[in-house]
Amino acid sequence: MTIQTHILGYPRIGAKRELKFACEAYWKNETSQTEFLEKAYAVEASNWQAQIDAGTSLLTVGDFVLYDSILTHAVRLGVIPARFHEASKLNQIDQQFYLARGRAPNCSDVAALEMTKWFDTNYHYLVPELDSAQTFNADFSELYAQVDRAKTLKQPLKVVVPGLLTFLYLSRIVDQQQSSEVQDHHKEHDCECGHEHAELAADKATLQFVDALIPIYAKLFDELSARGVEYVQVDEPILVLDLAPEWQAAFERVYHLLQRRDALKLIITTYFETLGENLNLAVNLPVAGLHIDISREKAGEFFWKKVIDQLPSHKILSLGVINGRSVWASDLVKLDEIVQTAQKTLADRLWLSTGCSLLHVPVDLSSETVPSNIDGKLAFARQKLDELVALASGNIYVNEKLSKAAEHSFDLVAQSRPEAFEIRFKAQQEKFNLPLIPTTTIGSFPQTTEIRAARAAWNKGQLSDADYETAMKKEIAYAIEQQVALGLDVLVHGEAERTDMVEYFASLLDGFWLSKFGWVQSYGSRCVRPPIIVADISRPNAMTVKWIEYANSLSDKIVKGMLTGPVTILNWSFPPAHRTRREVCLQLAEAIRLEVSDLQTAGVEIIQIDEAAFREGLPLRKADRPEYWDWAVKSFKHCSSSAKLDTQIHTHMCYSDFKDCLAEITAMDADVITIETSRSGLQLLEVFHQQGYPNAIGPGVYDIHSPRTPSSENMRSVIDGALKTIPAERLWVNPDCGLKTRNWAETKAALTELVKMAKEIRKELEAA
Repeated sequence: MTIQTHILGYPRIGAKRELKFACEAYWKNETSQTEFLEKAYAVEASNWQAQIDAGTSLLTVGDFVLYDSILTHAVRLGVIPARFHEASKLNQIDQQFYLARGRAPNCSDVAALEMTKWFDTNYHYLVPELDSAQTFNADFSELYAQVDRAKTLKQPLKVVVPGLLTFLYLSRIVDQQQSSEVQDHHKEHDCECGHEHAELAADKATLQFVDALIPIYAKLFDELSARGVEYVQVDEPILVLDLAPEWQAAFERVYHLLQRRDALKLIITTYFETLGENLNLAVNLPVAGLHIDISREKAGEFFWKKVIDQLPSHKILSLGVINGRSVWASDLVKLDEIVQTAQKTLADRLWLSTGCSLLHVPVDLSSETVPSNIDGKLAFARQKLDELVALASGNIYVNEKLSKAAEHSFDLVAQSRPEAFEIRFKAQQEKFNLPLIPTTTIGSFPQTTEIRAARAAWNKGQLSDADYETAMKKEIAYAIEQQVALGLDVLVHGEAERTDMVEYFASLLDGFWLSKFGWVQSYGSRCVRPPIIVADISRPNAMTVKWIEYANSLSDKIVKGMLTGPVTILNWSFPPAHRTRREVCLQLAEAIRLEVSDLQTAGVEIIQIDEAAFREGLPLRKADRPEYWDWAVKSFKHCSSSAKLDTQIHTHMCYSDFKDCLAEITAMDADVITIETSRSGLQLLEVFHQQGYPNAIGPGVYDIHSPRTPSSENMRSVIDGALKTIPAERLWVNPDCGLKTRNWAETKAALTELVKMAKEIRKELEAA
C-alpha cells in the first residue's frame, strides 16, 4: 500500500533565482507589475510541477509568497502599521514590499518592519506590528486565486496557512500610547522565536487578539472548503517551544472553536523540534491530523513513538522523515524501519513528509558538477521529493555512498586572552588615540556592477588572476578614498574580493565544497549559497592578509582586518555528517586563530571577527542550551586568543534577541561589539541598559536593509539612548550591518549623515 505523501513547502526563489531577479527588476521600475507576476507565477508553476513529476500525493499550495509568508499573512489580515498609512493606495503586492523595504511607488519612505531569525534557521521573517487597539480587515483573495490556479492542474490540494497562535506569538505590539501591560510585553517579547513569556501581562497583551482572529480564520476555512479544498496545513511551530500555560490554554480554546465539521480537514504542523511538554496538548487538539518533525530528534530519543502511543485512533499522523534542513542524502533503509513500525499502528492514517519546508535547502542538485568524494551523498529539494516518494512506495535502495561517522573524535584545548578587558582597553586607547565615539562601518561596501562583472569574467577564465587582483585593488582603493573623504575614523577595505562573508572563507579552507547553484533564501530577494562541510577543516594559507595589507598602505588611518567567526561559518554552512557541530566549530576556531596571528604580523591593529549567527544556532529548548553556549563561547575566545594586548578585537551581531544570552556575549570578551538596533526599535539596546555590558559597544544607528536615507537626527536617537548608560569612552558609531547590498549614492548619503551626527555629539561631549 502506497502511503500518502506531501511536503510542507518548496523553495520559492527558483532554480536559478528567478524570483530574486524579478523582484529586483520590479523594484527598480524596469518591469511592470504584470510582467513581474508572470515571472513569479512561472516559479510557482515550476514548484508545483516538481511535486507532480515526483509523484507526491498532495500538491502543496500557499507556501509560495513573494517576500515572506508571515509578512504576506499580516497584509492579508490588514495588519498595516500606522506609519504606512499611504499603503492604502497600494494593492497587496506593493503593500508587502512597502512594509518590508520601507519604500513603494508614490509613497513616502518610512522605517521598514523589523526583521529577525525564523526559529533557529538563517532565514529571516518580517515581524508583524500590532496596535493595542488593532482591528483586522482580512482579504484572502490572492490566496484564493492561488488555489484556483492550482486547481487547473487536476491534483489533490493541500493549502498552507500560518497558524493563528504562531502568528500572534511572532508579532509585536507597537503603539504610540501603550498601556503599561503592553509596554511590559514590548520588553519581554523581543520576537526571537525562543523568547520567554515570563509575565502573564506580556501574554495577555498579544492573546487579546484571539477573539478577533477566530472568525476570520473560520471564514477562511469555510471559503477554502467551498472551493473544494480537503486539507489545510495549519503551521503552528511554536508547539515545539517551552510554552507558558497561557499559550497552552489558548491552543485548546482556539482549536475547539475552529474545529471543522464539514469536509475540510485541518492538519496542525510542527517542526524544528519535538513536541516535548506539549505532546498531550498537541495530540488532543480537535483537528484531523498532526505533523511532527522526526529529523530533529536526538539519537535514540524515539519521540515519534510517544506521539503514536498517545494519538487518538481517528487522527492522521504526518511523519517528517526527510530532513528539510540537510543537504545529505537520506538513509532510506533506516527510515524504512521507522515507517514500517509506524504503519503497523497507523495503517492508512500514516502520511510521510519532509520534516519542515524545503525552503532551507537549495533547489536542485542536477545542475551541479559534484566532486567524486561526495557524489551520491547529497540531496537538494528536488531530490528530496524523490526520496520521499521512494520511501512511501517501498522503493527502498541501499546507498553505499552515505557518509560515515569519523573514526576518531576531534578535541581542542580552547585558549583565551589572558588580560582583562580593562587592561586591554586602556592599552588600546593609548595606542590608537581615537576621538570620542569613533565612527566606523561593519565591513562591506557596495558590490558594484564592475565588481560583479570582473568576478564573473575571472570565474569563466576570461580574466587572469593578476588582472582580477588589479580590478579588486582598484575597488578597495576607491572604498578607502571615499571613507577618508567622508571623515570616518576607522576604515575597512570594503570586501570587494568577497562574494559572501562565509562563502569566501569556505573557498580558502580545506574541508568545504561550494556548489554553483545551491542558493537558499535568507530574506526577501537576498539569497546565500551556504558551503557544505564535507571533511575536517584546516587552513592551508593566509586568507585575508594581502588585501588588508594593501588597504592599510593607502591611508594613515587604521584599517580593520575583517574575518568571519567560527560559530557563524558553522551556522551558515551545511554541517557534515561525520562530525559533531562542536568538533567542527573548534576546527574553524583554530583556523581563524591562525589568521588573526598573521594579520597582526602584517601590522593590522584592529581585527573584527563577525559572529552574526552567534545566537542563531541556540537550541529552542532551554534545557539544551548550556552545551551550545559552552562550545560557542570557547570557540570565539579561542580564535581571538592569538591577539596581543593592544590589538583590538571587534565582533558584530545582528537581528537577534540578546536578552537571554547577554551573559554569554559578555563571556566572549570582545573588546568592541557592534549590534543591530535601528530596525528593532532600540529594544536590543535596552537589553544592554537593563543588564549592563562591561566592554565597548557600537549600536547600529541606521538600517542598511532599507533604501531610505535616515537623517542625522534619526541616527542621533540611538546614540542619545546609548549614552544614558554607556560611557562615551566605550561607545562607537556604525551602521546596523554591512553595506554590500546598497549602492554608492545611498551609502555616501547615509554615512555623511552618520559622521555629521557623531561630530555634533562629540563636540557637545567635549564641551561638557
